[in-house]
Amino acid sequence: MKYVTLGNSQLKVSRICMGCMGFGNAATGQHSWTLDEEQTREIIKHALEMGINFYDTAIAYQNGTSEQFVGKALRDFAKRDDYVIATKFTPRTQQEIDENVSGQQHIANYLDQSLKNLGMDYVDLYIYHMWDYHTPMEEIMEGLHNAVKAGKARYIGISNCFAWQLAKANFYARENNLTEFVSLQGHYNLIFREEEREMSPFCKDQNIAMTPYSALAGGRLSKRQGETSKRLAEDSYAKFKYDATAEADGKIIRRVEELADKRGVSMTEISLAWLLTKVTAPVVGATKFSHVDGAVKAVELQLTQEEIDYLEELYVPHALVGVMAQNGKQKAGNVV
Repeated sequence: MKYVTLGNSQLKVSRICMGCMGFGNAATGQHSWTLDEEQTREIIKHALEMGINFYDTAIAYQNGTSEQFVGKALRDFAKRDDYVIATKFTPRTQQEIDENVSGQQHIANYLDQSLKNLGMDYVDLYIYHMWDYHTPMEEIMEGLHNAVKAGKARYIGISNCFAWQLAKANFYARENNLTEFVSLQGHYNLIFREEEREMSPFCKDQNIAMTPYSALAGGRLSKRQGETSKRLAEDSYAKFKYDATAEADGKIIRRVEELADKRGVSMTEISLAWLLTKVTAPVVGATKFSHVDGAVKAVELQLTQEEIDYLEELYVPHALVGVMAQNGKQKAGNVV
């Protein structure tokens, strides 16, 4: 495993971040394909043994049971200084708005609940899961700064936003001596490359780490034609993201398969090796040991520029998903 500094922080993270949306009680959350606690423990133990020290979860994943399962496994299998844990909070609920709960108090409440779920005193990275159009940005930035000052979060990140929003938030923080975002977790993979328009150049200029989710497009970039999985069959949100462009995406996926055969490696390795040329640490979900192993192997795989160009050649523009619309309505029903 290779390690890198996470943007403008002092965190040393593995080039692969373990995505934990696939962990949690399937009976209590929005996903039917998640792993139970014992299976979660096995995957995390294996990931730690393979050198993965970066773990990403969220309070919204399976109603907090992802945080609970992940926190206990990490506490049991590793020393606190040996891993980096990130979790995320969602926007204020309508009930909170009606009750005049401020953005600062919302963050404090959610972070305390996440720390309780994780069984930890602090998180290394606290991530603003998606832009809250009903809460002043100033309240969010001040609430996050308070979390850092209180020692409950070491650094802050943001997910599912536009480049102008990240720029605006960090400029406000800089002008007011508040904590700035050090990472961006957006939707980015070989068949969804809209982040390359504005977000990627901005993050590179500002040394903001990119840790994208859907690194394998919900398994589409790791499966050969005809192969399936429980998640591919049942993940309605992933279908929303990719079904409309399945024909165009399929041509790229076939090129991944072609290169994998030529190199004698898995499609996972090809897809992630490409993404690793663009970002700091992709967030990769795993429900089997082989998923972990493929991600780790990808770190060592070096693609030629000719291969990179070949993979990128057939890309077509995609409609945005995973960000919040201007009217504050989410683009899709699930949280990623």
